[in-house]
Amino acid sequence: MAAIGVHLGCTSACVAVYKDGRADVVANDAGDRVTPAVVAYTENEEVVGLAAKQSRIRNISNTVMKVKQILGRSSDDPQAQKYISESKCLVIEKNGKLRYEIDTGEEMKFVNPEDVARLIFSKMKETAHSVLGPDANDVVITVPFDFGEKQKNALGEAARAAGFNVLRLIHEPSAALLAYGIGQDSPTGKSNILVFKLGGTSLSISVMQVNSGIYRVLSTNTDNNIGGTHFTETLAQYLASEFQRSFKHDVRGNARAMMKLMNSADTAKHSLSTLGSANCFLDSLYEGQDFDCNVSRARFELLCSPLFNKCIEAIRGLLEQSGFTADDINKVVLCGGSSRIPRLQQMIKENLLVEDSLKIECSAKDILVKGVDESGANSFRVLFPSGTPLPARRQHMLQAPGSISSVCLELYESDGKNSAKEENKFAQVVLQDLDKKENGLRDILAVLTMKRDGSLHVTCTDQETGKCEAITIEVAS
Repeated sequence: MAAIGVHLGCTSACVAVYKDGRADVVANDAGDRVTPAVVAYTENEEVVGLAAKQSRIRNISNTVMKVKQILGRSSDDPQAQKYISESKCLVIEKNGKLRYEIDTGEEMKFVNPEDVARLIFSKMKETAHSVLGPDANDVVITVPFDFGEKQKNALGEAARAAGFNVLRLIHEPSAALLAYGIGQDSPTGKSNILVFKLGGTSLSISVMQVNSGIYRVLSTNTDNNIGGTHFTETLAQYLASEFQRSFKHDVRGNARAMMKLMNSADTAKHSLSTLGSANCFLDSLYEGQDFDCNVSRARFELLCSPLFNKCIEAIRGLLEQSGFTADDINKVVLCGGSSRIPRLQQMIKENLLVEDSLKIECSAKDILVKGVDESGANSFRVLFPSGTPLPARRQHMLQAPGSISSVCLELYESDGKNSAKEENKFAQVVLQDLDKKENGLRDILAVLTMKRDGSLHVTCTDQETGKCEAITIEVAS
């Protein structure tokens, strides 16, 4: 049975499925692998995801965001009080529980935070079912390390209400290590891993000890004053100042204009992780004035440098609190959308001087295996599409006539189109001296493991006799 993993963050959610020996983050119906954790209520329907986020400009008071911050909390909780004061959607206490007050025009609704989370989980289930079918409902859910029992219970109840069978809740730092396979391929030995998670609304840093595949949290700290939203707000404030400089209008007090700037700044922020500049164009931002502004990555880095410095200080503070120095850290795992900012990655590396700092590496080209179709012509199957997050593992069953005594697995690389040229063959594994049999086919199981550095380990095993051959290619792609 295929397993499902769901991460419900404060600003976004995603779902991964494990099937046929591989794990993949599944794209939603909009083609995105990440879904905004936003729910909007209208007169006739409940909208979840990107459409809800995009409609918040005109429906902000009925749009629920960051529900994870209030889930399972009571009105006397300081974090809940902070959330209530900042929420654009009114939160009240009714019958001893917190509720969102939703005004759809015809009637007033009072919605539980758990119901909002249920709708997001339902969206994740729908996304998973698009790949696995309607019978796959077993799920593992990630939770922040500082979540208490009430928060965990509320999250689990929301998932069950969405139709999931919750197998386990797993702490986010442990989930990050499992996702990268850290500690799973080393039967012995102890190492210290720094997990740096910079999400939409908070920074969470943990020092974890990995010993023989067992994870232990040594120290952890969360700062709710640093997150992707804060980078977006900083950039939006800059755009507002540029608009004022050009048109002599200060839009900082105009909620609608600032929401437009926030949307544009959020898009630009994502682009600047891969591009040197991003263009922000807003049609009729204020009093009919269009706004067009180009932001360079250097400008963005300068604006956000105080926030970057806070991140570095948070790492230093946690290490000091733990009694560690940078030399005690063996690896660094970066996770959360905002950890993709190049300047921040560089500052972390310079701060810790860890050459083996981990970020999401991907295969550069398609890796294909050569086969023969029913007509006898050569065919190619893509095992590692270009852009596959590493490390990754694939299995391939090769069938060959029992009458031959040797079988060859050939691997190729290509720039696409599921085809390859003979000169692009980069490796082969040959199983020799196999016992011949008069009838039938022999099954050869090939297991290919591509590590983060691009090296590829290939093992071919005859399923009947157990005869095995293996090779390692230092840099496959």
